[in-house]
Amino acid sequence: MSAKQQKVSFYKLFQQFPNEESAEQYFAAKRWGESGRFCPHCGSVRTVRAKDKMPYRCKDCRKRFSVRTGTMLAESRISLHKWLMAIYLLNTNLKGVSSCKLARDLDITQKTAWFLAHRIRRAFDDQQNAKFVSPIEIDESYVGGKYRNMHKSKKPRMVGAGAQDKTPVVGIRERSTGRVKAKVTEPVSGVMLRGRVMETVKEGAVVYTDQNPSYPGLVKKNYRHEAVNHSVGEYIKGQAHTNGVESFWAMLKRGHTGVYHKMSRKHLQRYIDEYAGRHNIRPLATMEQMDVIFKGMEGKRLTYRELIQTGN
Repeated sequence: MSAKQQKVSFYKLFQQFPNEESAEQYFAAKRWGESGRFCPHCGSVRTVRAKDKMPYRCKDCRKRFSVRTGTMLAESRISLHKWLMAIYLLNTNLKGVSSCKLARDLDITQKTAWFLAHRIRRAFDDQQNAKFVSPIEIDESYVGGKYRNMHKSKKPRMVGAGAQDKTPVVGIRERSTGRVKAKVTEPVSGVMLRGRVMETVKEGAVVYTDQNPSYPGLVKKNYRHEAVNHSVGEYIKGQAHTNGVESFWAMLKRGHTGVYHKMSRKHLQRYIDEYAGRHNIRPLATMEQMDVIFKGMEGKRLTYRELIQTGN
């Protein structure tokens, strides 16, 4: 059965997980799998049921724990059932889900939904460190508001095309798998772009870009470089083009304009991670996608204080 045939509607998901107990069983099965329950504090498998708020106790370290312990769900007052629904909604809506819409769907406050969504975005962090292999597409984009919509006090700082008040993002796409890595990068320079390529792409790869003058230096860094000149209407030259990574930018900007309306610089990388992560798992079946997201929650924490103070 193809992944397309294994897509799960929200109605079917709710039939499969109708209550808190079924949601807890899902998270427990994905957390501990066939190897059985283990203590997230010390790794011991000598665990038993407990009778207090924490449902399990470790016989070795004697600490209490639950399926939430050691994951992004730890110390959350949101029910596991709502967590499961939120993961589904944020994953299956390709342009994203606003915190206002998420709040209405889950019957929670907008503030809670905003925090919940950012914790799920943290799970979208790229989990694969392997470098991309040839051929590769690289392109930059600028995320931010339009010049005509800016406050008068900001307009005098604008120069040229207006990208100076927007946030630059560099995207790299591996053609063979379609996977994308994207990162907020300021300022944009030849050294920065070449460094980003070197840390993401395997040496010797064929790299396709536009006519940005910062890229030719890649030849000196053991990469084969070809470019298309967009300024003269050249978008495809043989195998050289950046259409794949530009389609990723198109999805991001549709979500920016139509769903989120504003992505602050402080939190922009989280939104980028969301779109890249969702893009990279699209070939999988719906439940497999949700498994990947929950797996990405293990060993991570994001407190509300961290979120509002640093954006990290």
